[in-house]
Amino acid sequence: MTKKILAFICSCSLALLCACGSDAGDVSSTQAAASTQAATTVSPKLSSWELILVNAQNWMPEDYQIETASIQGYKIDARIYDAASEMIADAEAQGISLLVCSGYRSVDKQTQLFENKVQRVISEFGYGREKAEQVAASEVARPGTSEHNTGLAMDIVTPSYQGLNDGYANTDAAKWLKENAADYGFILRFPKEKEALTGVIFEPWHYRYVGIETAKEIMSRGICLEEYVAELKGEQAPTLQ
Repeated sequence: MTKKILAFICSCSLALLCACGSDAGDVSSTQAAASTQAATTVSPKLSSWELILVNAQNWMPEDYQIETASIQGYKIDARIYDAASEMIADAEAQGISLLVCSGYRSVDKQTQLFENKVQRVISEFGYGREKAEQVAASEVARPGTSEHNTGLAMDIVTPSYQGLNDGYANTDAAKWLKENAADYGFILRFPKEKEALTGVIFEPWHYRYVGIETAKEIMSRGICLEEYVAELKGEQAPTLQ
């Protein structure tokens, strides 16, 4: 009788240990699956047209198409027309005159601009073609890698200062844009000290539409679009220069 009782107790203990081991295994598997899912989850923001990233490592999709609208004689993506118009009108109401000097460009137009810049570099510095292209690309994007090809970017100056150089940053127009553009969904696309990440020199005239919420976060944190997109992917922005 005693032997039967001991055998029964041992049997129950073994069953209990197996059950606990199974539960622990299930918990471990669940935690691992959750961890893997979290690591591979991509923010839905990345699929938004507002966040398309175009630079030296991210070329324009070949099938990219937009409807355009005209603002101050320049084409832009029709989806940002209202925001751009409101920004320019509000600035004017505050005594700031904003002048659009470039908007959407076709890839063919970008090819022409890039080639012109390459030839000027060759003429001025005597570089070979490869070196001249590298220098030119820091100021004029290679065809297919320019934000102007998206229709989401504008070069904005002011009637009293239309030079595309660092001096524009000291104008009232440039200061107003840097302070207020995010309220309309635009960011200073190529800020100072981010050249290594954007691959482009400081351009105080170049503004890009990304949506109001995103623009406010980017501008308030002092980061560039490359850093923002990399964060959404759980990555670190690569160096482009």
